[in-house]
Amino acid sequence: MKSHPAFPALLLLCSSLAALAGDWPRFRGPTGDGVVTEAQLPLRWSTNENILWRTELPGPGSSSPIVSQGRVFLTCWSGYGRDLQNPGDPTQLKRHALCLDRRDGKILWDHPAPAPLPETPYVGPYLPQGGYASHTPVSDGANVFFFQGKNGVFAYTHAGKALWHADVGTNKHDWGTGASPVLFEDLVIVNAAFESDTLYALRKADGKVAWSVKGMARAWNTPALVSAGGERPELVVAIAGRLRAFDPRDGRELWHCRAINAAELCPTIVARDGIIYLLGHPAGQAMAVRAGGRGDVTATHVVWQLNKGSNVSSPVWHGGHLYFANDSRAQLYCVKAASGEVVWEQQLQPRPDKIYASPILSGDLLYFPTRNRGVFVIGAQPEFKLLAHNPALDPTPFNGSPAVSDGQIFLRSDRAVYCIGGK
Repeated sequence: MKSHPAFPALLLLCSSLAALAGDWPRFRGPTGDGVVTEAQLPLRWSTNENILWRTELPGPGSSSPIVSQGRVFLTCWSGYGRDLQNPGDPTQLKRHALCLDRRDGKILWDHPAPAPLPETPYVGPYLPQGGYASHTPVSDGANVFFFQGKNGVFAYTHAGKALWHADVGTNKHDWGTGASPVLFEDLVIVNAAFESDTLYALRKADGKVAWSVKGMARAWNTPALVSAGGERPELVVAIAGRLRAFDPRDGRELWHCRAINAAELCPTIVARDGIIYLLGHPAGQAMAVRAGGRGDVTATHVVWQLNKGSNVSSPVWHGGHLYFANDSRAQLYCVKAASGEVVWEQQLQPRPDKIYASPILSGDLLYFPTRNRGVFVIGAQPEFKLLAHNPALDPTPFNGSPAVSDGQIFLRSDRAVYCIGGK
C-alpha cells in the first residue's frame, strides 16, 4: 500500500491525542508547550482546600513531575547540599529516580544513584538555586527514561526494573544542568551540552548511541520537535548565539540562524504554525523564527526580535499571543505572536522572589508558578486580569513546572509533591 505524504504526521498527531487523554508524559506535557486540552482545572487551592494528597520527598529537586499510566515520576537529590552553611560531605550525594502512585502519592519505588565525583560544590549564588536534580524524565507509556547529568541516562520499566544505563559525559558546571530528554520514534534525545558538548540520540531498546552531534554551547534548554510542514518534524535546540535544527532520524543539521547570545539558554522553545518562539538572556530577549529551509536562514527566516523575555521560564502561545514571565523581575508579558508587539506587561503582586517554572495553559486560563509566592492564575487574553492567587503550599522553593492529568495538577517543591484537584 502506498503511504500518503501526510501519514507520518498523522501518526504523530494520533499518538499525541492519545497521550492527552490523561497522561503528561514529558516536560511541559504531551505537546511540549504547556498546553492542557482536557478537563477544567481547579482555580483555587490552599493547604486545606483541594489538596488530594501530599508526599514528602527524600530530598529537594527542580525537575518537573510527569504522569504516565497511573504513575507519577520525578527526581530529587539527597545526602549533600541541603544547607549552604553546612552542605555536608559531597561523597554522600545521590540522585534519585522516583515513582509514585498517582492515586494516593505513595512512593512505589526509589532508585538512588551515587554522584560521580568530583561534583560541583554546593556554594555560591547559582547552583543552590537549582541543585543537582533539574532534568525532567520522559515516558513512552511502558518505560521511563531519566537523564541525571553526570550520572547519565537511566531506563526503567514502570514497575521499576532497570533496563539500561548510558554515559553521556562527565563535565560539570558551576550552575548545574537541566535539559530534559524527549522521545522521537525509537530514540531518546538528550541534550548533554554541559556534560560533553553533545546532542545524543540513544536507542530506547538498549541505550546505544544512534547518532550524536557536537557543538551545543551553553544550551540548557530541552530539545523541541517542530512541525515544518514536511513528513517529519525538525529537532530544534537553542545554543549560544544560534538556533539549530536537525533531522531527528540521523542528526543531520538542516538549518541554523543567528539567535540570542547569552551565558545560558534555558527556556525551551514553543512553535505554532511553523513559527518558532525563543526566549533567553538575563536582560530578557525574545525572537520568532520561521521553521524550515536549509543552511543559514538568518537573512530570510527571522520574523521579529524583542528586548523583553526570560532567562529561565518558557513561554505559552494562545490565540495569536505569546505569554511569558521574566524570571528575575517576576513580570508577566503578553506580546503579539505575529509581530512581537508588546500588548501588556504586569508586575506580579505580592512580588515573587523569582520564577523558574514554566506556565501551563488550560482553556483561557494561564497558571504561573513562582518560587516562593505560590501560583498566579491569569486570563489568557490581550488585557491583564488576575483571576486567582494561590499561596505557596510550603516554605521551600517551587522550581518545577506543573504536570496535569485528568483535571488534577501535580506540583512539586523542594520538600513535597502535591496533587491538586476537586474532591
